[in-house]
Amino acid sequence: MARNCESRTTMLNLSQIKNYPAPGRMLSFLLVLIILWLPGLALIYAVMGSTQNLEDPGTKNLLSILTMGLLAIEFIALLPWWGRKVYQHPNLYYRYGLVFTRQNGLLLLKGLAIGACFTFALFVIQGLLGWLIWQPPRLSILQLALEGSATSLGVGLAEGLFFRGWMLDELERDYTLTIALIVDAGLYALLHFLKPIPAILASLPEFPGLFLLGTVVIIAKRQHRNLLGMSIGLHAGMVWAYYVINVGQMVKYSGRVSDWITGINGNPISGLQGLIFLSTLIALISKFSGKVEERI
Repeated sequence: MARNCESRTTMLNLSQIKNYPAPGRMLSFLLVLIILWLPGLALIYAVMGSTQNLEDPGTKNLLSILTMGLLAIEFIALLPWWGRKVYQHPNLYYRYGLVFTRQNGLLLLKGLAIGACFTFALFVIQGLLGWLIWQPPRLSILQLALEGSATSLGVGLAEGLFFRGWMLDELERDYTLTIALIVDAGLYALLHFLKPIPAILASLPEFPGLFLLGTVVIIAKRQHRNLLGMSIGLHAGMVWAYYVINVGQMVKYSGRVSDWITGINGNPISGLQGLIFLSTLIALISKFSGKVEERI
């Protein structure tokens, strides 16, 4: 009897969360996610610390992959439970636009193509203007393409579901579409700066580009019946093309123009040209993708 009462009390408390303002709901979810993540995080560090030097760059990279991978898995697994207990919604993935349909698959492919062409076009134009010199790839194109595909799709899915799925939905429950977009894109950009102060200062010019990137993928989602396919594909396509060029060391900047034009630290979206391209992409998607449609 006591156990049943406790269970009902817990469910009652969880169901009250939906009445909180958006920041309260979001913090509640993140708190639960972190509590679930910490035991696994501690276990990973305990095992890795007992077998390897944690200061080794390779070990640090592996630790990052394992810990963030675990966080992503637990986030994906937590959403259905959270939807049932807090919102009494049977399928939050559907509400967020992550549905396995032919239409969403075609939107994913379309977004991949647009995102990849967009990024390659940035570098091609820089080459034509003499701002960079093309070089033979350090690795085989096939290897780069395959590695980049796994990385880009993982990033596109994880960030798409978190920022354009869960976070955007929470914001849109309380605020207008415009305010929700600005806050979501702003948080997307800000969360890329969770790093030491010197690294933040060095990469600060990336903020406007990240904000515009966060904006364009939200608009892409809204202009396609709130399906995530186009948004995920667009982001993944950009990441894939940049991965192939950057990891393959396929370009070398000539120094004919400032990094403020081509991109600080070799990141094209942190330069003036990248900002112009992203702004143009926002305008094109807004104009030709159709009007904003209702949530599925």
